[in-house]
Amino acid sequence: MTKLLYQTDSYVRSFKSRVAKVLEDEKAVVFEESAFYPGGGGQPHDTGTMKTSSIECIVLKVKKAGGEILHYLDSVEGVNEGDEVLGQIDWERRYSLMRTHTAMHILCAVVWRDYGAQVTGGNMEPLSARMDFEFENLTKDIVGEIEQKVNEEIKSARRINVSILEREEAFKIPDLIRTKINLLPEGITHVRTVEIEGLDIQADGGTHVMTTDEVGSMKIVDYKSKGKINKRIYVQVQG
Repeated sequence: MTKLLYQTDSYVRSFKSRVAKVLEDEKAVVFEESAFYPGGGGQPHDTGTMKTSSIECIVLKVKKAGGEILHYLDSVEGVNEGDEVLGQIDWERRYSLMRTHTAMHILCAVVWRDYGAQVTGGNMEPLSARMDFEFENLTKDIVGEIEQKVNEEIKSARRINVSILEREEAFKIPDLIRTKINLLPEGITHVRTVEIEGLDIQADGGTHVMTTDEVGSMKIVDYKSKGKINKRIYVQVQG
């Protein structure tokens, strides 16, 4: 099992660990602990570098496989089990994704609170994203209202708290799962929650900023109908 440093501290930019496994055919390694986010929940995986005492490798892709985090490198030549490594996150990319992910939670919270619309899908890249809602009556005027309300919440500098709860305790929280489909498998015994104080709490595995004002601002750049009920909102994070 890889210890997941990003779960409790999204601001870890570099970390020391040891190589637990080398997968030569896949050009991948497993560390004893890692701050690299493996992707999930619409948030892409991290990239960065890995150094040993003698070589430096580029971390091209990161993926979760069971309880392990696989780090795909440009080369595993010269990397051995037991090597001490220094992992370095591409921080500019990661922090942009943290700001974007938090903006998406604020958008989701506002749309749920004020319009009662559930999320049906979403995806993000650094500083841009889309989110789909079950929102039949979405109009241009409502889109303008949503953007204004989201930016008011961003400016309010609400604190963001991360907790890991036992499943039974987590599911006592009203509206914890905001997506149309519950994506948490039955076998998961602990649930990581992300709370925006006074606004929102959701089950979530991704990385976030510490306060909403770190997001900067959010602009809705487009919206489209994806069917009679489903509507898609496109956003950019600025500032």
